Amino acid sequence: MDKRGTCGCGVARSGIRKPRGVLAPARPGGLGSTRNCLCKMSQLPPKSPLASPVSEGTNSRVESSDNLSMDSFWLEVENIKQSAEAEQEECSLADVKTQEEGEAEAEWLQDAGLSDLLGDRASENDNIVLLSTLTKTQAAAVQRRLDTYSRSRRRKNKHPVRDVRDIFGVVSSGETAAKKEESSPDQLWHNLRTSSVQRTEIQDYSCTVRNPGKEEVFNMDVAYSEQAAVLLKGSFLSESRRSKDGNALTNFKIPKGRLGVTRIGDLSAQDMKKIPTLALIELTALCDVLGFELKRNKAAKLKTMEKRLFGVPLNTLLENDQKLLPNTKIPLLLQALLSCLEKRGLETEGILRVSGSQTRIKSLEQKLERDFYTGLFRWDEVHQNDVSGLLKRFIRELPAPLLTAEYLPAFAAVQNIPDLKQRLQALNLLILILPEPNRNTLKALLEFLSKVVAREKNNKMNLWNVSTVMAPNLFMHKGLPNKIPEGKEKQLAEGAADVVRMMIHYQDLLWTVSSFLVAQVRKLNESNSKRYQFCDKRIKNLLRKIHADKDKVEKNQAEPSKIVKVHASLLLKDSLEVHLNNATRVSDVLRQFQKNLCQNGWNIVNTVNLLKCNNSMECTNLLLYEVGGNIGERCLDPDTYLLDLYHINPHAEWIIKQNPSYPRMF
Repeated sequence: MDKRGTCGCGVARSGIRKPRGVLAPARPGGLGSTRNCLCKMSQLPPKSPLASPVSEGTNSRVESSDNLSMDSFWLEVENIKQSAEAEQEECSLADVKTQEEGEAEAEWLQDAGLSDLLGDRASENDNIVLLSTLTKTQAAAVQRRLDTYSRSRRRKNKHPVRDVRDIFGVVSSGETAAKKEESSPDQLWHNLRTSSVQRTEIQDYSCTVRNPGKEEVFNMDVAYSEQAAVLLKGSFLSESRRSKDGNALTNFKIPKGRLGVTRIGDLSAQDMKKIPTLALIELTALCDVLGFELKRNKAAKLKTMEKRLFGVPLNTLLENDQKLLPNTKIPLLLQALLSCLEKRGLETEGILRVSGSQTRIKSLEQKLERDFYTGLFRWDEVHQNDVSGLLKRFIRELPAPLLTAEYLPAFAAVQNIPDLKQRLQALNLLILILPEPNRNTLKALLEFLSKVVAREKNNKMNLWNVSTVMAPNLFMHKGLPNKIPEGKEKQLAEGAADVVRMMIHYQDLLWTVSSFLVAQVRKLNESNSKRYQFCDKRIKNLLRKIHADKDKVEKNQAEPSKIVKVHASLLLKDSLEVHLNNATRVSDVLRQFQKNLCQNGWNIVNTVNLLKCNNSMECTNLLLYEVGGNIGERCLDPDTYLLDLYHINPHAEWIIKQNPSYPRMF
């Protein structure tokens, strides 16, 4: 640690200052510190109501026989170091100045979509809409940061910003709320809670005892921060045992509510743009409840080399690839590397762990730069271990870390959260925050790593082996400081590997959009579509309208049945009338559509769009989408109950489309 208080972990590089930000405890001596670097996982948390003291055995997290498994981690670190030294690359980050008080909060408010609150004469339209969707804990997180920013402005003798209660007060749940707020500031939270989209009753989340190998419920209907707040009141949080045996990991099940489960990719691009903002607010609220401070690195510019493939930003790669193959979401080079390994490398013993020749790998990189886009590169002539070396090199050579420089410290510090379920909640939110190219690329990588683990009997690479090998490639970056503090090597290495292991094992769960976030997106869309001018004269009218809408929904929910039309304009000229009752699901409508298509001889617009099998169309080739109303577009879970969905979004259209993952048959 130097005079500036900077430190790092991994491969040490001189002349590179540490970027700001980690997931650190709000109190001194706790979990991490604001001086931790991106790939550092700091000391375990102190005794607190949130976490019990960590025992010697838990701290090490491995038995003596498992110590050998960390050899792969250090071998990979050494390979990375040798590769970097051999090339003698020069890379530097832009100088990172120490942030003044309030700057971090200002950046957070901007990223959270609340930048208008920073101005002296802020336009409240968008802010009020967003604030009206927040839960109690989310609103408290916003208030803390706005308070800090306000204090810093006052200290600098600048024009004072508005009091935070002036902002939150407009979302009160009754006409007399404003008067009550004047005498009781605490009334703010009651008003916010009752006006929020989160109107579900508090549930019991006290079952935190982990049963390895058994199934537990992973609740996504209620905000994670609200769940944590309930647990905090009862002091239910405990350290869950961590094991490197993949078979002993706790299995979590997402209970399907009446509206089904929403995966990343089910929402339209327009709606997905709202998710990172909401996820950032929720992650911050969760950290506040758990006693952590969410610090983020400021994005820094890294000099890039004039190349076409390696060391090229993901966005640039995708822009170039989409000129050749429109709608490509994963770099073509990465697709080729993964495809080659899946065809010839999954059965190779020690794949990923056994390093290929650095000389050959460097030569292959040069050939790929020259011949990849011409189609002249011969993959069948490349050794599998060299391909795996190219894969890891591609990840490391990205100008910015795959997990992003801004949030890599938070990914690394997830391991410090005592409870497994809450670690996964934090990871889920972090993945939702990632830019789409990074998230799609990470998913492709994790899917491949899962396939490697599935062939463990042949390749001798279990989940922990794969995690220890890949952790240095994800958490170390040439443009960031990587010096591991003395005495923390084993703990930090195991922590990084544990985070990678969770991402591999729980990726289906982590790539799910929580129901409470989807509900907040609906609320945002509803409010934006109304285009209210939020001024003092219209607040009462707005509140009356909110209650009127609520009464209308409650009236609709009393309807026992409903007849609606389902469209399939890209497939058929006719629409399908569906009689909805409390038991009607999406899968039932798709089966009815298939039956009518075969029996009634409907006028087919384009037979190319229908996958036929024995003169009938497979139901699995079709998907039902919810379009319009309070959602842009959402692909519906087959188990979604449509009458419930109609009550939530009565103005939407339902459209049947072909499943894009199925090939079109001629």
